Amino acid sequence: MKLDSTDRRILEVLQKQGRITNAQLSERINLSPSACHRRVQYLESEGYIRDYVALLNPRKVGRQTTVFVEITLSGQSDEILDAFEKAVALIPDVLECHLMAGTADYLLKVVAKDTEEFAQIHRRHLSRLPEVTQMQSSFALRTVFKTTAMPV
Repeated sequence: MKLDSTDRRILEVLQKQGRITNAQLSERINLSPSACHRRVQYLESEGYIRDYVALLNPRKVGRQTTVFVEITLSGQSDEILDAFEKAVALIPDVLECHLMAGTADYLLKVVAKDTEEFAQIHRRHLSRLPEVTQMQSSFALRTVFKTTAMPV
């Protein structure tokens, strides 16, 4: 399916206001409530809308430290990559894991209360990941800009 301008407006609004009612959404995009509801259902069924989530305030939940961890593995075979990906997916403090092109094989986004807690996460989890030969951590000093909204 190719997205038209109405679909794009729906996606733009829902990315910023996921709890908006169908009536409010239909009014914002100038479409009848029933037509709006059908479009949203179609966007969900086709996978354009993957999930609805609540975005938490990291400070309020005690996870104000963000660390980006570059990881280099011992090789690039499917077995090594699969083993690493399965193991890292089990670490709840890892919010994102990206297979990279460049010097590092993976880039992880890890959250922690502070540097001491990150040290524990490193010792208990990250240092035990399979086939890791090198790991470099960079602490974010301040988040200047952050969004979850994709351009559509």
